[in-house]
Amino acid sequence: MPLDKSVLLNFLKLLDDEISRKITLVAVGGTAMTLLDLKPSTVDIDFTIPDNDKPVFDAALAKVQHGFRIDVWPDGLVFSQILPSDYLEKSIEIAKFEHALLKALHPIDIIVTKIGRLDDRDVQDIEACIKGFNISKNQIEERAATVHYIGKEEIYRNNLRHVLDKFCH
Repeated sequence: MPLDKSVLLNFLKLLDDEISRKITLVAVGGTAMTLLDLKPSTVDIDFTIPDNDKPVFDAALAKVQHGFRIDVWPDGLVFSQILPSDYLEKSIEIAKFEHALLKALHPIDIIVTKIGRLDDRDVQDIEACIKGFNISKNQIEERAATVHYIGKEEIYRNNLRHVLDKFCH
């Protein structure tokens, strides 16, 4: 079931009632893109959460019946990439709930995390981020140089070259 922005925000309002203290949630991937109005919906919910906030989020999530596929990575890990420590400051504030501060990964970080897998949907998402936020080739190259890819680094570099050739002339 596609999840649009209102469904995501309503779910997080319900979840906020179960959160025991102030935490920060950073939406990544399609979740972030939906919250940033770069795509109408997402198929699942993805977050990276600061290490000290993750147990609080996990406990709240266990109390809420939801039926969504939710993936949560620790502090700056997104799919198979580790973002530099400034990802949290670069993230864009979306909403403040009573207990949770909801942010979305900055589009440059969405791009560099989608480069690792680079399936057809990732290519479309990268294009939407580039166009929606006027991201330049230099910005992508500079940020990609700061990302640690878990896996064969050559794959990431080849995918990066493909993205730069396709979208950044």
